[in-house]
Amino acid sequence: MRTQHFASAVLFACAVMALGSHAAESREPASAGTVPVHMLVTAEARHGAQVPEIKPQDVTVRQGKERVQVTDWIPMQGERSGLVRRFINLQAETTAIGVGYMRDGTVDIVQNLTTEHRQAAKALRLPLGTVGAMASPYLSISDLMKRWPETKSRREILVISDGIDRFGGVGPANPYVDAAIEQSQRAGIIVHAIYATGVGHYGHTSWRFFWGQNYLSKMASETGGEAYFLGYENPVSFAPYLEDLTRRLTHQCLLTFLARPEKKARLQSVKLWTEVPNAELVTADRVYVPARP
Repeated sequence: MRTQHFASAVLFACAVMALGSHAAESREPASAGTVPVHMLVTAEARHGAQVPEIKPQDVTVRQGKERVQVTDWIPMQGERSGLVRRFINLQAETTAIGVGYMRDGTVDIVQNLTTEHRQAAKALRLPLGTVGAMASPYLSISDLMKRWPETKSRREILVISDGIDRFGGVGPANPYVDAAIEQSQRAGIIVHAIYATGVGHYGHTSWRFFWGQNYLSKMASETGGEAYFLGYENPVSFAPYLEDLTRRLTHQCLLTFLARPEKKARLQSVKLWTEVPNAELVTADRVYVPARP
């Protein structure tokens, strides 16, 4: 990352190949006054590593206070599987991976999405570290999402950064973090993050890296992703994080449910849960619902 003073700020944009038309259309017709809405959901084990099997009838969705109908629950495996070098090379053959470096509020994409994983791995290098005028990782994330065409494939981003917003500052409210989260939720893009300390005095100030970690954690949590930290230090290896992320990617499903639209299209709060023992569902806390037809 040339202009953000990040020791490790490589950004991976990961997507899978097309799911096919059936992934974008529910198997059951929408009832009167509803519209089909899709969300990418990760199933996790509350204890241990074995993730229980979850079926469509095991999933409950509430839009506000109202329970809504689940119409599809498609495991993202086999042809639909999706998502440093070893991590890239371990992904499924159907996964397209791109590599970029955040710079001045944008992303220098050094490798477009490709299923040639060795080619993507060759694009990795150490990031650079001079401070720029618009050094915000969240502006860079927003820029990437704006340039990422809509697709029936699942779209996920892994950010390696200290999370400090040198352009927007630090504190409880940051409009660039909030804007990136809203944009991600509207597009259905999951953002994961690995914390890596910055360089220089600015990157080692406790007040700043406290908020940097909070921003990364908030973004991952509210988009359905995972944030990885080892206190305020760099981990000895990213390997355990990448192994855990790989497991998460193999336990994702595309959920379709019938939402109640309003006069205007907007993001609406949703809650998911399952009564399957030792299982929980992780997803964004809001979903974009089209306007009433």
